Parts: sequence; structure tokens; C-alpha cells
Amino acid sequence: MQKSYQCRWPLDNVRSNPPYDPEVAAKIPIHFIEIYRRQNFRFSEWAPGSDTLDSGNTDSECGILLQLLQQKYRSSKLESQMEEPWLRAYKDNKFLIVDGLLYHIEKHTSALTVVDGDHISLILKECHDFPYVGHMSEDMTKERVGSTALWPKWEQELSEYINNCERCQKANRKHGKKYGLLQHIEEPKNPQETINMDWVTGPFPGGRENYNSCLIIVDTFGNSMRSLPCHKEDTAIILE
Repeated sequence: MQKSYQCRWPLDNVRSNPPYDPEVAAKIPIHFIEIYRRQNFRFSEWAPGSDTLDSGNTDSECGILLQLLQQKYRSSKLESQMEEPWLRAYKDNKFLIVDGLLYHIEKHTSALTVVDGDHISLILKECHDFPYVGHMSEDMTKERVGSTALWPKWEQELSEYINNCERCQKANRKHGKKYGLLQHIEEPKNPQETINMDWVTGPFPGGRENYNSCLIIVDTFGNSMRSLPCHKEDTAIILE
């Protein structure tokens, strides 16, 4: 049986590669995961230190996709076995195989590698946890992952990964008192039973002796409103 390996390394950012991007040429390499497949179109995971693949872990979606891409004509039978969003992307001709790499083409300058299994954990870790990444925010991590890999519901899985990151939880810990619990406000039955107050502050035109703020009082029974002109220094006195 043919031996199969998978490895990860940077590809040159040149025009011959599908993910060529002239804006980042000669600045950063483009990383991808290459998977050599068996003759039965099954993908397997490779454990570090091992020279062969374990055939127990397979990826049927990629197997069907490879068969469709290597056929000259479309097969409705194989297409019926694919699920979204794989099927839609295939029909839109967004998948491409070049030198054993399976690309997902987005726009005209970028390509995403289709991955599965432990590759997802590896990519999430490299795009968020590694020292050169620095545990960036969810939006910045999403941009890095989106330019490297594609799998169903990847944005949702990325969000869950960052929310469960121990280092991010410790570094972004909120200080101060905890927020109080929301209290249900009963519907008032009489006027002036429940009122809401809020401030409207300036700067308002006028001198120092003029009013520079306004206290808005609303009776929730009939939604009647009253406004009281105030000075900012009067806040404590009015509340008393």
C-alpha cells in the first residue's frame, strides 16, 4: 500500500501559486497543509514520530470532493452525497487541486486550505496561541484563520476556542464590582408610584450663572414628563 504523509511548510508567494497576493509578495510566506491521499480517496491523520498513516480516521466529504474534481464530467450521484457549504462551493468552481494541495478560492487573490480533524486544533493554536501571534482579539484571529483554512462552521468554532482560552480569560479579566442582577419592575397602578430619572448635560449656551444641565423625570404610569433646570453642582442636593 502506498505510504501517505502530511506536512506543513511555506509556499513561495509567486504568480504560479493560486493564493498569490501581490500586496504581500516578498513579505510573508503562505502556509498550507498538504495531504497525500490513498487510492480509496480516504484521508487519515498522521501522528508525529510515525512514518505511516492510521487508516481509521477518514474524511468522506473530502473524498467525494476529490472524486468530483478529478472527473471530466459532473456526477449527480456524488453531488447528492455532499452537504452544504461544500456542495455550493463546488458548484461555484471554488475548489482547485494544484500539486497535491486542495484550495478553496476566495475572490481573486486568496485561497483557503480545506482541513479536517486535528488540523483544526493545530490551525487554531497557531493562529491564536503561538508567541508570534500574541493571543489577538477574535476579529484579528478570524482574519488569520480565514486566510489559512476552511471548514464548516469555522467562525463559530473559532469563537468558542477564544472564549475558552485560559490565558485570554486571565488577561482580560474584568475588575471592579460585579454587575447586579436585573430586577423585574412591576407595572404601576397609580400615578407617581414608579418614576424614571435621567440627566441631560451641556454644554449649554450662557454664562457661569446660567443652568448647565437638566433633570428629566418621567412618571411610568402615564408617561408624563417633567424637566428641571439644574446646575451640575446641584446633583447631590437634588438626589437627597
